[in-house]
Amino acid sequence: MNFSGFSESQQKRIESAVQNLAFGQLLGIKLEAAEPGHASMSMAVRDELRQNNGVVHGGAIAALIDSAAAFAVIPLLDADETATTVDLTISYLRPLAKGVASASAKVLRAGSRIVVISAEVLDEAGNLAATGLTTYLRLTKR
Repeated sequence: MNFSGFSESQQKRIESAVQNLAFGQLLGIKLEAAEPGHASMSMAVRDELRQNNGVVHGGAIAALIDSAAAFAVIPLLDADETATTVDLTISYLRPLAKGVASASAKVLRAGSRIVVISAEVLDEAGNLAATGLTTYLRLTKR
């Protein structure tokens, strides 16, 4: 992954976050790109992620969106800060049934306490499958 534009501490923080994203690893979520305020992640569609109608479960799509949003926020945080999801609203527009889903998240506003992020999920053909709007709360490490 290209880390140009990141400080050494930001690089280490992102690398650590990728290594410690156990739930994301369980789902097969991979970081594709990151820069301050933007991140892209992908997830291969596989049987374990399908619901009973044969398409990817909405919870897996939500996790992909939430993960991409988190990686868009991480580079914006001060060394003594973490962040947590306050809310997440998703519109499921098209079922994901095969291939690789890609999520792209972009910070819309980074305030001193609240960060608002939008996200889009595309199917392998580039069709819009879901959109998300999420809010993160900055927290000071104790």
